[in-house]
Amino acid sequence: MARLVISECCGLTPLRLRGRGAGPAIALPAAPPSLAAGPRRPVTAIHREWALRVSAPTRLTSVVEEEGNRKVEEEARSPMAADNGGAFDPGAPPPFGLAEIRAAIPKHCWVKDPWRSMSYVVRDVVVVLALAAAAARADSWLVWPLYWAAQGTMFWALFVLGHDCGHGSFSSNAKLNSVVGHILHSSILVPYHGWRISHRTHHQHHGHVENDESWHPLPKRLYNSLDNMTKKLRFTMPFPMLAFPLYLFARSPGKKGSHFNPSSDLFQPNEKKDVLTSTASWLAMVGILAGLTFVMGPLKMLKLYAVPYMIFVMWLDFVTYLHHHGHEDKLPWYRGKEWSYLRGGLTTLDRDYGWINNIHHDIGTHVIHHLFPQIPHYHLVEATEAAKPVLGKYYKEPEKSAPIPFHLLEVLAKSLKSDHYVSDTGDGRVSMSDVWHGQAFTQFTSTIFVVE
Repeated sequence: MARLVISECCGLTPLRLRGRGAGPAIALPAAPPSLAAGPRRPVTAIHREWALRVSAPTRLTSVVEEEGNRKVEEEARSPMAADNGGAFDPGAPPPFGLAEIRAAIPKHCWVKDPWRSMSYVVRDVVVVLALAAAAARADSWLVWPLYWAAQGTMFWALFVLGHDCGHGSFSSNAKLNSVVGHILHSSILVPYHGWRISHRTHHQHHGHVENDESWHPLPKRLYNSLDNMTKKLRFTMPFPMLAFPLYLFARSPGKKGSHFNPSSDLFQPNEKKDVLTSTASWLAMVGILAGLTFVMGPLKMLKLYAVPYMIFVMWLDFVTYLHHHGHEDKLPWYRGKEWSYLRGGLTTLDRDYGWINNIHHDIGTHVIHHLFPQIPHYHLVEATEAAKPVLGKYYKEPEKSAPIPFHLLEVLAKSLKSDHYVSDTGDGRVSMSDVWHGQAFTQFTSTIFVVE
C-alpha cells in the first residue's frame, strides 16, 4: 500500500515527518489605513448579532506583516543581487521590496466594489442554472459531453469567486464575504472556512520548501525512497488531477484531522465555530443532492452534477499546480532565513488561459495575487501591468494561449515527469551542485532548491 497523504490544493505527497512547530507563526496585521473601507468590528460582536452563525473570518486572510519582512529584504538587497556572473539569477534577493511594488500599483486597484463582485456571482449562477436546464431538457448523449466541459468550468468559476471571499477581496464587508463564500463553496462541496484557513497557510509560506502547503517538492532522499506505486500516484496523469476531494478529508504530514473537523491541527481554537458552520453548510448541500437524487434518479444526477464536479476538481488541481511548476527555467525554492514573503511570492507563475481567462476571473494572473491577495480579481491584470517595471526579470511573462489553452497540457505533462525533488539539506545559506535548465553549476551559495 503506497504511503500517501494529500498536500494543499492539491497534490499527493508521501508521508514525511514533520512536527507541528515546523514553521514560525506569522503575525497578521490589520488592513493598512489606505485599504480599509471602514471601522472593523470585533468578531465576537458579529457572532452575537447573527444567529445563523455564518461567521466572518476571525482574521484577514493571507495578509503578511510587510514591516517584518521589509527589514529582511533590505538586508538581502544589493544592486547586483540578480547578477550571477553576468546571467540573471531568479533566486537572488531582488533589488526591490513590497513597498516599491505596492507604490507602482494604481490606488483604485485596491478598491473593492461589492456590487461589481456580486454581478459576477449573478452572472455565473445564471449560466450554471441555464446550462443544467438546457442539458436536462435535451437529455442527449450528443449534448452531455459539451455540458460536462462547460458546467465543470463554471463550477471552477464559482470556486474562484468563493476563494476571493476567503481572501476578503470580494468586498470590505466580512459578513457579506462569509455569506457569499458559504453559498458558492458549499454548492460545489467545499467547506468554506475549512479551506479558507488552510489556504491562508499556503499564502503565508509560498515558496518555502518545508512550510508551503501547495504542491511543494520532496527532498531528494525521500523521493528516492518511494515505492513505484507512490511515485505513479504523485507524478502520473491523471491521478494528481483528482486529489482535491481526498485532500479535504485527509491532511498533510504532521497535522491530524480534516477540513471538516474543528479539532483538526489545521485550526486554532478560536476558529472551531467557523469550521462547524462550514461543515454544517457542506452537510446541508449533501442533503440537497441526496434529495435530488431520490427525485430525479442517480443516473440523471450523475450526468447533471457528479461529472461536472469531477471536471471542476481537475480544473482546480490543474491550475493550482501550474501556478507553481512547469516554467522553462527551474523555479527556486527556499529554506530557513533565505526565505521571505517577497522571494516566495516571486516563485509563482502567471498563466494565460485564452478565452477561459474571463470565465474563471483572471485567476491565471497569479503573481500579484500572491503578493497582494486583497486586490480584487477584476483589477489584477491592470495591477500586474503596473508592477512589471518594478519586477523586471523577476516577472516571468506567460506564454500566450490560443482560445483554448491546450498548450498547458503539454506543460503539465512535462513538469510532472521532471519536477520531482529538491536538495535534502541546507538551512540559511549552503553550497550546492545541481542542474539549472540543462546547465551544471557549483558553489551556488543560497538556500535555493531547484525542482528536478
